[in-house]
Amino acid sequence: MARRKEFSKDKILDIAYKMAIKDGIEGLTARSIAKAGHFSTQPLYLEFDNMDDLRAQVLERISADLRNHTLQQEFTGEPLIDLDLSYIEFAKTHVNLFRAMFADGKFGSKVIADTLLGLGTEKFKEQYPDINYDEDKIRNIVIANWISTTGMAALVVNKIASFSQNQIINVLNAQIHDAMLNDHLSETQENPMFAADEEASLKDNLA
Repeated sequence: MARRKEFSKDKILDIAYKMAIKDGIEGLTARSIAKAGHFSTQPLYLEFDNMDDLRAQVLERISADLRNHTLQQEFTGEPLIDLDLSYIEFAKTHVNLFRAMFADGKFGSKVIADTLLGLGTEKFKEQYPDINYDEDKIRNIVIANWISTTGMAALVVNKIASFSQNQIINVLNAQIHDAMLNDHLSETQENPMFAADEEASLKDNLA
């Protein structure tokens, strides 16, 4: 009879996910996960190719949670604004994870960058269903929106400034409308904020 695994892949991922949510990705090492789970490091290397593989799967889970739950809160009834406010609330609640996700002026993981860009596009189309822009125009508007939202989140998290919800909404609405009227990003081939290295782990992009 085959011996039952005492520490399954899902159990290890659960532990690593909870650690990442609390303290950020940079704390995910074989020893720290094993210590938190009260087991040796051997099960990690049996279930995952290496630590980059484990971190990538944790990021996939974080990405799914952002898409399906964390960034789906309702505040104003305006889908794109609600996405922005959800993101700022997420940054305030999970400071270490937010800082790990966004480092050196760009999102440190392609899966996170793709999730945020995709969500932003969906919410823009929901908020402005009658506007017929091409996909490049919408992408530029969404990127400009994420630049503003991430900047405000960083200011709040680092205690450089504080804003009321109405102030945040006013700034974001003004930015969105400006981006709709002007093509500030149209001459930029790729915005560095979303230029995460597909092969690099998030830890590699941390300052």
